[in-house]
Formats: sequence, structure tokens, C-alpha cells
Amino acid sequence: MHADQTVIDPETKQAQHDKVDVDAFTALAIEEQDHDIKYRTLSWQKATLLLFGEYVCLAILALAWSWSVLGWVCGFFITFGLGIVTWYTSYILWQFCMKHPEARDICDIAAILFAIGFHVFTGAKIFNTLSDSSICTVGFQAVTAIIGVIVSLPRTLNHVSIMSVVSAIAMGIAIILSMVYAGIEDHPFYGYGGNYPELGEVKTSIGLPGAPGFVAGTNAVLNITFLWIGQILYPSFIAEMKRPQDFPKALASLTGLQLILFSVTAAVGYYYNGQYATAPIIGSLSEPWAKKSAFAFVLIPTVVIGTIYGNIAAKYIFKRILGNSRHAHSHSVVGWGTWIAIDIFIWTVGFILGNIIPSMGDFLGIMSAAFDSFFGFIFWAVAYWHLNKNRLWADWKMTTMSIINIIIFFLGLFMLGPGLYTSVDAIVTDYAGSVKKPFSCASNAL
Repeated sequence: MHADQTVIDPETKQAQHDKVDVDAFTALAIEEQDHDIKYRTLSWQKATLLLFGEYVCLAILALAWSWSVLGWVCGFFITFGLGIVTWYTSYILWQFCMKHPEARDICDIAAILFAIGFHVFTGAKIFNTLSDSSICTVGFQAVTAIIGVIVSLPRTLNHVSIMSVVSAIAMGIAIILSMVYAGIEDHPFYGYGGNYPELGEVKTSIGLPGAPGFVAGTNAVLNITFLWIGQILYPSFIAEMKRPQDFPKALASLTGLQLILFSVTAAVGYYYNGQYATAPIIGSLSEPWAKKSAFAFVLIPTVVIGTIYGNIAAKYIFKRILGNSRHAHSHSVVGWGTWIAIDIFIWTVGFILGNIIPSMGDFLGIMSAAFDSFFGFIFWAVAYWHLNKNRLWADWKMTTMSIINIIIFFLGLFMLGPGLYTSVDAIVTDYAGSVKKPFSCASNAL
């Protein structure tokens, strides 16, 4: 076989030979068979690994703080309930993508840029913690952004699958170390309310621990919501699957893994740190060596997950610039030059956002309120209406589902309104206190 000869799988070859009608996704796969760069390469197993790798992130270690605000019962049921809602809205998303195979991404670049900014911020936090703040924080953020640019250069998601497995393993080690250290240490280091033992001995609460207040309570829920809402990436993953029809398998596997991981991590962190739990929980560890050894493993998922967001964001802009021209799927100077320029632009914006928003909790809160309200709730309630607008009240089952989607829609509006208010209020409070200005050399180490 010649090196430049295109290899076509048997099913596609048969469809071409027989000249029969094929479904839209098979037709799209046939269309790109002679392209230099092929996008539809993911199996549902690879899609599961990629998505799980995106969820196994530093934000998991903020769950214990949310539970310290909400208590055992509210914390667990909000975590579990959001998981069920996310699975359902993701299923609606898949149905919508199956009806509209031309859809390849969610057209709101701002949400992805904020996510990249979060990873630039986190990278600097890790470097500062490991190096005892050896250089200016802005310098560490620049280093993180440069690493992100380099790792984001490949133009498909296929290469990220192995990286995603490594990322999930590294973050898993960080989570285990954090929980083990919390269990063997005599006491936590500090909490948001004061250093140990200013708030008394470590204690947990079945119900709400006192009166957390509207701002703290809402931000605790938003932190949990942020972990669950990843639908902004799903259309791009579905578009790059060999068989998008298999996405529900990936979704079911993903949701089960998430429920176990999120619940166990939050419960162990809250049990051992109680009212001293921080976001991330590594900040509650009292020994510097423990913080460093756990936090070091977070660097890999910070880069890999940032790469996934960077790849999705770059594709969105890339397609708008080059459209269906040959440069979009070939190794041309124009294609690669455009891709690299977009990559650098995206991580530059992420670098700026990473310097403006002052804390991890602020990042999670504002991303959840401003973007997850749409991508996790509002969009898919509207998608349900588009899919079923001629039979919304046809029978009791459809009536029930329609009412559920109305509730989901208003949950999204609540996150967007009061949720965004509490997130902005938290940022204002930070700048009125310990944070004096953006682009500061002050250390953000744990």
C-alpha cells in the first residue's frame, strides 16, 4: 500500500460502493476520509476517559469546603441531585446533537476562556507552593500559559486521550494524598474563619452548621455545580466520535464515576477538617511537606485540562476563520499558522483573566454563575422544547418531563441572577481586603 493511500474502513467502503443512503454522521465520516487531518476518531471508551480526565481536577478538592458550609445532608443531596440533573440535561444535549449533526461546539468562547484563565491561575499557585514563592506570581502565570500554548498545538482531541488518563491518575494521587494527610495529621492548619484552634476542635454538622448566609451558601452550591457542569465540551466530543450514537454509554459511565469520586472526596475531606476546610482542601494541611507533595501532582491535570479547553476554544475560532476551506483539514502553512496564532491568543487571554480574578473560589463561583447557568441548565431546557414542541403536554409522562424542564430553566435563571451577584460580591470583598491589585507579584501559594 502506498504511503499516501487513504485507508477506508469496511463499513464506509461498503456504503460508498453500494451508493446507498447513509445517516448524516456516516456521511460526515465519509466526507473526511481523504483529509490529512481526521477529526472523527474517538470511540465511546476514549470519550469517557477524556471527559473523566476533564472532571478529575483541582476543583474536587473544594468540595469539602462546600460541605462545611452546607452540612452532611444538604451537601450530599445537592451533590447527588446535581449529578442526576446533569446526566439528564446531557442526555437532552446528545439528542439535540443527533438531530443536528452539523453542530460541533457550543458557540460561546467566553466560557472556555474563563476556564483557561482558571488553569493559568492554578498553575501559578502550584509553582508558588512548590518553590516557596521563588519568583513573581505573574512570572509563574506566564510560564503556565506558555506550557499551555505548547501542549495545545495538536489540532485534534485524539492525542489527548492518553494524556487524559495520565492526568486523571495524577489528580487521583493528589486526592488520595490529601485525604491520607488530613487523616494522619493531628489537626488542620487553618480555615476561612481563622487558624486552628480559633474555631474550636474540628466538628461536622448533619444539618446546616449555623447560619452560613446567602452569599456563602450560594457560593458553596455554585462550587459543587461547577464540578458537574461540563456540557460546554460535549458537542465537540460528540462531533469527534466515530459513532456519536454511542455517547449515552460514555455519559452513563462518566456519571457513575463522578458520583463516587465527588461524594467520597467531599466526605473524607469534611470529616477530617470540619469547619477548617478550605478550597482546595490541600490548604488545610498543617505540614508544608504534605502540601507540596500533594499539590505537585496537580500540575499535570492543570496543564492537560487546560489543553482540552484550549483545543475546543481554538477550534471554534479556527472554523469561523477558515470555514470548510482545504486549510481547515490539511497541513498547510496557512492552516497551521492560523492555528498557532489562535492558540497563543487564547492562552494570552487566559493569562490576563488569571491575573484579574483573585482566588480559586472566586473563579469557580463566577464561572458557575455566568456560564454553567446556561450550559448546564438553560440551554438544555430550551433544547427540550425544540425537540418536543409539538407534544409537550401530550400525556402524563410528557407533561411531567415538561414541568421538570421548566424547573431546570428557572434553576439556571437563579444561578445567573442571584448566583452571579454573590460571585461578584465575593470578588469585591477580596479586593477590599487582602488583594490590593491585579497583576501582583504577591504569592498566591497555599
